[in-house]
Amino acid sequence: MRRRHLMSTTLALGLAIGLSAGAQAQEFTAKIGHLESAAQSRHVMLEKVAGLVNERTGGAVEFQLFPQSQLGNQRQMTEGVQLGTIEATVAPAAFLGGFNAAISILDIPYLLPNDEDRAQALRSGPFGKALLDSFDDKGVEAIALWPNGRKNFTSNKPLDDISDFEDQKFRVMDSKVLIEQFNALGASAIVLPFGELYTSLQTGVVDAQENPLDTISNMKFYEVQDYLVVSDHGAMEDVVMFNPAWWNSLPEEYRTIIVDTFVEVIPDLRAHKAAAVETSLQTIRDAGTNVRIASEEERAMFRDRLFGPSSQAYIGIAGDKGEELIAIYETEYANVSQ
Repeated sequence: MRRRHLMSTTLALGLAIGLSAGAQAQEFTAKIGHLESAAQSRHVMLEKVAGLVNERTGGAVEFQLFPQSQLGNQRQMTEGVQLGTIEATVAPAAFLGGFNAAISILDIPYLLPNDEDRAQALRSGPFGKALLDSFDDKGVEAIALWPNGRKNFTSNKPLDDISDFEDQKFRVMDSKVLIEQFNALGASAIVLPFGELYTSLQTGVVDAQENPLDTISNMKFYEVQDYLVVSDHGAMEDVVMFNPAWWNSLPEEYRTIIVDTFVEVIPDLRAHKAAAVETSLQTIRDAGTNVRIASEEERAMFRDRLFGPSSQAYIGIAGDKGEELIAIYETEYANVSQ
């Protein structure tokens, strides 16, 4: 009897430990929503992060991924993270200016160096930290910046040099910084929803637009645009944001693992995006589009023309915080350019 009781107690204890381990296996679950398709770089790298975080926390943290606006448009997802109806989103910074004016600094053309290692040094240094800190009073926990490509110019009219931009009608997102960018080129900036862009280019409502090469390819803008200048003038950055209550419920060790993993995969993210860009550029060339690669001298000319007016427009909307970020940026840009 005593032996049977001892065996029964041991079995019960083992079962309790097993159940406890099972509960630990998914102790923290986060739904993460974003806008891109499952085939695009953002989602592919999120899958990698999810696997590594799950492994490194012993199964305690699980990320459930919802691509292609399954959880709503970006505004809805950002508000969802604030309210806690979803735990996280990876959001294009260009969509967050109305939510946090300071982040609109990333709309300034040629803000980041063309050299990706130098750009990453800015992203991971005091400037990037200041950008993430600018979300502290916005009801979200911003933990990382992810590169997501560079914008380029297309038009149904020639773009042989900087003077050809004059009097052309460019579609822009609703950003005062981007509007000023085109004003500085003598072009007209017309705010239109992204979903109307293809038809607007086709019918001549606008002549031209700016987007990353993979977006130009995926959306088939090359079908209604004859000219492309690979200018790499606008950085497309993502902000990784978590709900503060969920984030603060994690042990510090898990928070560190998550941040480190999002940063760790950036080289793979860059490589995946670069491959997508090369494939997209070939698709655009094969369609018969006139493709021109802007020289370093031309890019410097664009930066000289655009950076000052765009920066002033940014400070006009971001105020003192914008001035502080510009000052940090200028110091750090000089450091990484040495």
